[in-house]
Amino acid sequence: MDVACSVVCVSHSTGSGGDEIGKRVAEQLGYLYVDEDIVARAAAAGGLEPGEVADEERRKSYATRVLETLAEGGGDAWTLAATAGMEVVRPADVRALIRETVVQTAARGNVVIVAHAASHAVGPGPQMLRVLVTASPETRAKRVAETERLDEAQAARTIKDSDAGRRDYLKRFYSVDPESPTDYDVVVNTDHLSTEQAAEIVLRAAGR
Repeated sequence: MDVACSVVCVSHSTGSGGDEIGKRVAEQLGYLYVDEDIVARAAAAGGLEPGEVADEERRKSYATRVLETLAEGGGDAWTLAATAGMEVVRPADVRALIRETVVQTAARGNVVIVAHAASHAVGPGPQMLRVLVTASPETRAKRVAETERLDEAQAARTIKDSDAGRRDYLKRFYSVDPESPTDYDVVVNTDHLSTEQAAEIVLRAAGR
């Protein structure tokens, strides 16, 4: 495949399968895969103090180290790290770290970034493919119920709360209100598409 896009940002709603699709796309392209969970756990594993994350220069320096370690294949070690250290870092500071890491990751190129607002953190560009993976609330709730072993009511609340958090995040940090399909280059509805089928759509778009 002749790939023109060196950066693929995958935004997704809970239960849509966006993370699985992002991993498959990264694997097929041979790109680095980065998501919010890895970055947040890296912050915890690094024992960052609130001031360290909040300070602009230190945040940029730490984001650079995160990327270097990821590129060297060290991401898996972070996912095994204890998360107790997250309590000493304010959520807003962690989000700032994530945003800075997203920006620096995109500048690096040859990467798939799976995060709620990656497309908004970086913005459009000729080497960028902005993807939204979504599905109906009913489909997403069913998937969450199966994977997390919740009853239907609990799963529905999980989806509702997640969607509300997503809207709040986009509004407060990127002034996106409301989110629109035109914020993205490709919108994939996984109500009836498998992970493989959805990933193939993204791969074809990446090679435009």
